[in-house]
Amino acid sequence: MNTMTKRTLLTVTALFLLAVLAGCRGEEPAAPTTPAQPAAQPAAAVDPATAATIVGKVSFADGKPARPPIRMEADAACKAMHTTPQLSEEVVLNDNGTLRWATVYVKDGLAGKTFPPSSQMIHLDQKGCIYQPHVVGVVANQEIHIANSDQTTHNIHPVPKINREWNESQPPGAGALVKVFAREEMAIPVKCNIHPWMRSYVHVFSHPFFSVTGAEGTFEIKGLPPGDYTLAVWHEKYGTVEQKVTVAAKETKTVDFSVGPKAGGDD
Repeated sequence: MNTMTKRTLLTVTALFLLAVLAGCRGEEPAAPTTPAQPAAQPAAAVDPATAATIVGKVSFADGKPARPPIRMEADAACKAMHTTPQLSEEVVLNDNGTLRWATVYVKDGLAGKTFPPSSQMIHLDQKGCIYQPHVVGVVANQEIHIANSDQTTHNIHPVPKINREWNESQPPGAGALVKVFAREEMAIPVKCNIHPWMRSYVHVFSHPFFSVTGAEGTFEIKGLPPGDYTLAVWHEKYGTVEQKVTVAAKETKTVDFSVGPKAGGDD
């Protein structure tokens, strides 16, 4: 084979290979693209110059319920902490006819708004073999500081349906537990596996507009954007009662509730 023929053959072969490579490159699928992620929704800003307030009270609708004594005989250490019988906290009627441990909150009207967790730590203590307070409310991911003030071991066991369940012992003198609940959920029961009478409830909200009634049976929800809302009151025995309410800019509106068997709350 002469030199010219060899050169021609090499040239043709090279052109053929280049064509094949170009064709292969043309058949390669395009690199997958990462779909755009939705932008994180900013926290709702409430203008303090227009923020409204809702105040009121939660009355009991049916006489004066009895408070049965708590039986602590199963643990002599718990019984020795009290000189008088401790009474059930399921239904606590204040002297003015209002209910303690009722939770008033905005149920509807805040769709599309997000609110950051509060930096304020919520405290739940075990004192006298009783959870104190009996009911607490938090914003999702707000820290709960759980202490044991007793000289006996307790076992803290929340039983949520949506959030993560956990179960931890806390002996006397142990450091506080710091916990959060990540998802909105009403009325998470918190029990003690050692002392069956111990019970508390934790409400986890997606917003800060809630209040738990105390010794006067009153509530106050501050910093609310003007608008139309469904306001609800929850009680562990008598369920939920709702009212529609509209608040204007800078308005303070009074909304009272009546809770009990005759009020028709939903269990």
